[in-house]
Amino acid sequence: MIMTVKSLAIIGTGIMGMGIAQIAAQAGIQVLLFDAKAGAAEQGRQSLQAMLEKLAAKGKFTDEQLQSTLSNLTVIEDIAKIADVDVVIEAIIENLDIKKQLFKQLESLVPAETILATNTSSLAVTAIASDCEHPERVAGFHFFNPVPLMKIVEVIPGISTKPSVVETLTTLAKRMGHLGVVAKDTPGFIVNHGGRAYGTEALKILGEGIAGFEDIDRILREGAGFRMGPFELLDLTGIDVSHPVMESIYNQYYSEPRYRPHPLTRQMLTGNKLGRKVGEGFYQYKNGQKVTADTSEQSSFEASVSKDRFSQKGADADTSNLSVWIGADLAEDKQQLTDHLNANGITIDDNDQPNSDSLILLAIYGEDTTNAAIRYQVNPKQAVAIDMLTDLSKHRTLMPSIVTEDNFVAQAYALFGRNNKLGKSSDEDSEVAVDATLIAESTGFVAQRVVAMVINLGCDIAMQGIATPKDIDNAVKLGLGYPYGPISWGDELGAERILLILERIYGLTGDPRYRPSPWLQRHAKLGISLFTQQTNLINPIF
Repeated sequence: MIMTVKSLAIIGTGIMGMGIAQIAAQAGIQVLLFDAKAGAAEQGRQSLQAMLEKLAAKGKFTDEQLQSTLSNLTVIEDIAKIADVDVVIEAIIENLDIKKQLFKQLESLVPAETILATNTSSLAVTAIASDCEHPERVAGFHFFNPVPLMKIVEVIPGISTKPSVVETLTTLAKRMGHLGVVAKDTPGFIVNHGGRAYGTEALKILGEGIAGFEDIDRILREGAGFRMGPFELLDLTGIDVSHPVMESIYNQYYSEPRYRPHPLTRQMLTGNKLGRKVGEGFYQYKNGQKVTADTSEQSSFEASVSKDRFSQKGADADTSNLSVWIGADLAEDKQQLTDHLNANGITIDDNDQPNSDSLILLAIYGEDTTNAAIRYQVNPKQAVAIDMLTDLSKHRTLMPSIVTEDNFVAQAYALFGRNNKLGKSSDEDSEVAVDATLIAESTGFVAQRVVAMVINLGCDIAMQGIATPKDIDNAVKLGLGYPYGPISWGDELGAERILLILERIYGLTGDPRYRPSPWLQRHAKLGISLFTQQTNLINPIF
């Protein structure tokens, strides 16, 4: 039976605790604030009041709404006063022993029907409830910072949690203006689990010398549509927060290769290059604002082959007599490139084998330029690959082989670099500058590798039954700010194309981190949406 929550207590009045308190009070719920540190709860309430008054002055709240919210917040100095609340939400330090002690104490203070919820982001709910006499009333209720803006909360039942507790918390989340998604009690739950692919794959690409961190950020922002590049995000979150989470999930999954951290962030943690909070991480900061990149982390390729050199050569290149031979894995990509080149007066070399002076343009997936040239039986010295997974009207990524001659690289840059004529603004027919990034050879481009890993991990989470495909999609999109949830992104790009990328990378590298999820494989081969769930079971998983 779902409980109607009229009152709740927040234990721990830091940023997370006060964020939860704010949205609960705004929803008309009576909230008791307690913190073990003397004066901390009152300080938290005063800080929240000051912030809400500023928002009211800007017209975000009426005076009546402000006063109503504040009247629902009560500071208590004696934890025993929580005895009559319907729900207790713990938001203290991420330490299992301390949380277990607190929950044993809470059980001695509240009646049997009171729900005990933990805002843990990384600890097992079952472990937190393990010393409780009534673990069936304990559940995870994981919000994200800043709570009022991040409209998602994970509801996590432990191994003994009653269904009514889950239903009550999901209903409570909705009442507070958030979407409650139910997740299994597994490492990282949904959002922190689903977020493992973005940063770890970007770090691997950086470590391979494929591109510098600035270029990787640019490709994923402009080309793939992420709100922040992975290295900007690591700097914002802080290496001291991000790296331990990477190690924790990797270890909790018994060294699963998909979650493998990178030594670079361990070195940065040791060297106190933590990001914005200390003024230096991947980027450097002054007064919290990014000022310059640390060029010591630029890739060896960029150090030896300057993009500026090709940018100038591309600008000076004469394309009037240029011919381009196109090799494409997908017919639609070949047509798009042909249309672009025809519209700009570029001759298409349509011979079975390219002429010796033609630029060979390869639109490939999950492969490096050398292997693609061999597969297409063309001269790798003339070849430059282009990533067609991303939107060409926003960004282009070019990848020459290790033996591609400079003049062909310059020709490709002339066609697709900043000075090209292929970009059009979205609201008019005028030409716009569209940037291009030159990367070293990679088995799969930057965006292909990262996006395919994000989608594949989402599929694997679905296969494990951690949450429904819809909840996975909503949780990752809302919790991480990705342009799509991983399941809908796979449908948007095509499961077959994502499978092709992963199968080729896995085949060429032998690294098990790239093995395609069976969920992705089956749906791609059947040609069905990645949201499709199996329903013909006696006891369906979902």
